Amino acid sequence: MWPPVVSTFTYNLMPSSRLLQQIEFLRAIDQLKSVNRKSFIADASRRENSAEHSWHVAMAALLLCDVGTQELDQFRILRMLLIHDIVEVDAGDTNVYDSTALVSQIKREAPAAERLFKLLPPDQCEFLHQLWSEFERGETPEAKFAKSLDRLMPLLHNYWTKGKRWSEDQIFYEQVFEINKPLREVGGQLAELAESILAECASKGYLQKSEST
Repeated sequence: MWPPVVSTFTYNLMPSSRLLQQIEFLRAIDQLKSVNRKSFIADASRRENSAEHSWHVAMAALLLCDVGTQELDQFRILRMLLIHDIVEVDAGDTNVYDSTALVSQIKREAPAAERLFKLLPPDQCEFLHQLWSEFERGETPEAKFAKSLDRLMPLLHNYWTKGKRWSEDQIFYEQVFEINKPLREVGGQLAELAESILAECASKGYLQKSEST
């Protein structure tokens, strides 16, 4: 057990400015716990927050990297997913089904990334900023796989909650099919899983097709 607190902790006791910068960054990203997302947690009792999502999708990477169709740098994917939504501290969560919000996303998130990563020592700032940019561009095999997992988790949450988010927000099959394109692009078992989930959700009535189709 920890000994009882006998004095007040102050940053003045920090042994280096580097450590102080790192602690300040950790304090800043604590706000991610207050950024609510649209997806519900598995028991459908409430919507998840962005910190919970980042942890959950990183766990998915820890477990599922071996189902990819090529050899991947798992550690890079894990780090990418742990920081991919940090910008939401400033920019908020972007509803992937809101075309207007998607247009303004980069304008909101780029300044957020600049501010937040600059809280860190220069070497860590540069590394994490580049890692975040790699995820956003989605061009490397690791970024593509990370993005596919970022789509898989909300899909699973909707399956577990019987389409609760889709129903409440009037989301249709065609929209979900399009937004899960990253899963189809990585192919293999993840693409097959996504196809199976969508088919079952449609057959069980969790996800309706648009009347216009």
